[in-house]
Amino acid sequence: MNTDSDKQNKRAVGLKYDGSDAPTVVAKGFGDLADEIVSLAKQSGVLVHEDPFLSELLARMDLGQEIPENLYYVIAELIAFSYLLQGKTPENWQPKPGQLSYKT
Repeated sequence: MNTDSDKQNKRAVGLKYDGSDAPTVVAKGFGDLADEIVSLAKQSGVLVHEDPFLSELLARMDLGQEIPENLYYVIAELIAFSYLLQGKTPENWQPKPGQLSYKT
């Protein structure tokens, strides 16, 4: 059962990555606003990743702020995985023998 406390603790953070600069916080909200951010992201075809620890760190950042260097690796992994889920791979990318191919 969801309580008012659960709803207030809910948070969402939207990042934008243009491929050249570090990802930037472009949206963040708590409670009902967090629900709205997630809903709009899904409606727009944006992949949503739920991670309470990561969202707690990102929610401390200001809008327009680039993610800190210590989060580059984890965010890069999430971006790379989202690209694979969308069928996007680098032009000359070949999976290692025994790995699944994500190209369809």
